[in-house]
Amino acid sequence: MSFPRLAAPSFVRLFLVAGLGLLLAACAQRPVQEQVKPAAQAVVNQGEPNQPKSEATAAPPPAPKPELPNQELTEAVLYEYLLAEIAGQRGSIGLSAQAYADLAKRTRDPRIAKRAAEVALYARMPNAAIEAARIWYETESSSMQALQTLTSLLINSKRHDEALPYLQKLFVADGGNAGDGFLQLSRLLANSQDKALTLKLVQQLAQPYPELAQARFAVAQAAIAAGQSELALAEVRAASRLKPDWDLPALLEAQLLQRQSNALALKRLAAFLERYPKAREVRMSYARVLVAERKHAEARAEFQALSKEFPDNIDVVFAVGVLSLQLEDYALAEANFKRLLLLPYRDKNTARLYLGQIAEEQKNYPEALRWYDEVAGGEQYLKAQIRHALVLGKQGKLDAARAHLRQLEVNGDQARVQLLLTEAQLLRDANQLREAFDLIGKALQGMPDQPELLYDYAMLAEKLERIDLLETNLKKLISLQPGHAHAYNALGYSLADRNLRLPEAQGLLEKALQLAPDDPFIIDSMGWLMYRMGKHRQALEYLRKAYAARPDPEIAAHLGEVLWVAGERREAEQIWVDAVKKTPGNDALNSTIKRFKP
Repeated sequence: MSFPRLAAPSFVRLFLVAGLGLLLAACAQRPVQEQVKPAAQAVVNQGEPNQPKSEATAAPPPAPKPELPNQELTEAVLYEYLLAEIAGQRGSIGLSAQAYADLAKRTRDPRIAKRAAEVALYARMPNAAIEAARIWYETESSSMQALQTLTSLLINSKRHDEALPYLQKLFVADGGNAGDGFLQLSRLLANSQDKALTLKLVQQLAQPYPELAQARFAVAQAAIAAGQSELALAEVRAASRLKPDWDLPALLEAQLLQRQSNALALKRLAAFLERYPKAREVRMSYARVLVAERKHAEARAEFQALSKEFPDNIDVVFAVGVLSLQLEDYALAEANFKRLLLLPYRDKNTARLYLGQIAEEQKNYPEALRWYDEVAGGEQYLKAQIRHALVLGKQGKLDAARAHLRQLEVNGDQARVQLLLTEAQLLRDANQLREAFDLIGKALQGMPDQPELLYDYAMLAEKLERIDLLETNLKKLISLQPGHAHAYNALGYSLADRNLRLPEAQGLLEKALQLAPDDPFIIDSMGWLMYRMGKHRQALEYLRKAYAARPDPEIAAHLGEVLWVAGERREAEQIWVDAVKKTPGNDALNSTIKRFKP
């Protein structure tokens, strides 16, 4: 919601044309039966959500029109309305919200109460918004939007006990279908900050429905958000027992199991597919986990089955294209993304971006540039232009790449930061570290608290052995963003790699793992720290886990070194050989191999 600043004559015209439409509709001196004209009714219904219609049932009859109060357009009512609108136009949002709240109490008109709730929410006055929404719902009890608004406001204000009866009403508001109500809960509760309280609320709602699969599924979702994985697993399995052919519980259970191992997730998905082989989303998830488990032949078989069963399904074609790209099956990936260009796929620029990436991965740089240049506008435009510059850099055309970035016209600091970081990456790739360091340092003078610039500057300082600047900038970044896992990781790893202040490094890496427990690079850092501390068994546990999640050349270098030192030389050599085949030019990997096999 915005309140444009208007000069007095313009405001008067706007008020006469639009504002009086709401006020006169609310205050028309006619019998109730005659006052609801189409224009006024449009105001009442504005923003009402469309209820989903079941394919098996006819559309429900329209909700009865609310009986609107027959307001008298008195001087006091007109004054308060003008006060609210003019205050909003002049930026006094708090005064506008209070005036609207008072007017809603005076008139008890649902349209004015709705406006009061909106303005109070914009003004960050939650109590006023709740009271206005309560009047809105009390005076228009047939409005699902009013009920949803009031419920959401109460939940976000942690007034869960007050929200409970309204949530229960949501379940019976649409023909008594409690199942649909539970399925909408996660969206309705998404903004709730206290996840433990939210879980308790959902459990209270689900208690009367122990045999309803959707209720158990909703509890599982809330349990995941609250960090209670065991409860989530128990509830989602209960949902599956109650409704065995429902794919959502199977998918959610597989996601939970995948935290333990890919093998457990695959077993659950395979069992579902054995009974319901045409479950499209489950089969796509099964293919994704096969890719994660590096079972490439089986994954390709699943892609073929999906493509054969759903040749024109856009979701399937897109998923097969992305997963094929991950498997480096460039021919299949290219075929699927080109097919998307022929299908009614709305985001064709994304397909073009992927086609450029496929050509780039195969070092077909002219073709890559052609695809990137075909991304004309939209959300993918900046990404395509950045890839265009990086391709020029790969061709050794550093000056042309930098010039390409600098001629781009972008809006906003974030976009400009992305261009700066890309230019620094070009310089880094060309081994011009000092120039990249100076470029980011100069940018930081104008944006001293920009997180991405601070991080990149610290990484460049590390390459130049400026450990003082590395530490200063990472500590500043941590103070600005205490949840920045990679800042803790970078500082902890840098200390560990230099055998400096290892207990401090351990604290930093433990914090990084707490924030991002599944990040393979952070797991690798902890493994490297264990190695530096002489704890080879623990080091191998971390490093094997990191390498299994992401076979990166630097992780391979670390794992190979620890295996070699631990006497497992054959395994170390095999890991190094496999890594060199994939990334023959990696400096960290090659230097590690030379130290042990000169």
